[in-house]
Amino acid sequence: MLERYQETLNAFVRGDAAPTKRLWSRRDDVTLANPLGPAARGWADVEMTIDRAVSQVREGDPVQFERISEYASQDLGYVLWTKRTRLKTAGADQMTPVSLRVTTIFRREDGDWKIIHRHGIRSRFPDPSNRS
Repeated sequence: MLERYQETLNAFVRGDAAPTKRLWSRRDDVTLANPLGPAARGWADVEMTIDRAVSQVREGDPVQFERISEYASQDLGYVLWTKRTRLKTAGADQMTPVSLRVTTIFRREDGDWKIIHRHGIRSRFPDPSNRS
């Protein structure tokens, strides 16, 4: 599931939210808190939030993932990672570096893993791979 999710996030930073949206639960208890707007609850609000966020990004480089922690039981799991990429935002012509600290929670629904919560915040810590 994590590999599939990472692939969808690469599509997202290029401006395509459809693959990511397919991984989300459609149940009323889903939540999304991203740095581009207020927290959303319920699939309709989460989908609007995803669409609003993806409308603000394009032409992103492949995302680099630094896994900090993860856990999975039979029906519930989470991952905490730092995501780094460069992308164009809104009407900008220049690439902007973006670093997010993201926690995502997954639940098994009808035999398939679905995203039920995602919380991302801009990372204020320096990129350890940037030695300049």
